[in-house]
Amino acid sequence: MAEPIRILQRPKSLTSLAAEEIRGRIVRGELRLGTPLSENALALELGVSKTPIREALLQLKMEGLVSIQPQRGSFVFDMSAEEIRQLGELRETLEVTALERAIARHREPLVAALSATVDAMAEAVAAGDGGRYRILDAGYHRALFDNAGNSFLADCYAGFAFRIQALRARLCSDPGLNAVSLGDHRRLRDLIAADDAAGARALLVAHMRRTIADYMECMGNAAAAD
Repeated sequence: MAEPIRILQRPKSLTSLAAEEIRGRIVRGELRLGTPLSENALALELGVSKTPIREALLQLKMEGLVSIQPQRGSFVFDMSAEEIRQLGELRETLEVTALERAIARHREPLVAALSATVDAMAEAVAAGDGGRYRILDAGYHRALFDNAGNSFLADCYAGFAFRIQALRARLCSDPGLNAVSLGDHRRLRDLIAADDAAGARALLVAHMRRTIADYMECMGNAAAAD
């Protein structure tokens, strides 16, 4: 009897590790939007040469998290109010479609996934852990795409999901907003469980539009502080 084929697991490259670290800092809000990114400083901090840093920044540029400007350098992405509005419109279109497909095709697995996430989100709110809440929030919305039964739809969302997380980082430090957000996520789960597609759609749209309004207010407050 032939032995089963063993698939060797390659270790992550320095470029992948550097991209993972820089991406994490952006998504967690440790690197603010528009922050300059020095290849030399990042190479020194991460203990690697400039080559994997440069390649990592190119990868993050493709993900929309980094802007590389000729003669100026690399920067964490930034967005105007109009760009955030447009991103919100795209997100709404894709996420509503994913919600409707997921309810029609995989409602019970979706409810199970959302229930587990909502319970963990409640624990994060109670503990005042905004970072943990932000990760769970992203996972909640990704579950809609995971259960929509359309990999192309999921790929479209993945193209800007990290930017949504980075913007969310500016909001999840506010316990009040997190508590309101948790209520929305819990009610949305309940509507999906009740097979109320119309109610779930209306709530999801209201939730996303309020989030965009919160982004705008946050931007205004930050500009006034500067």
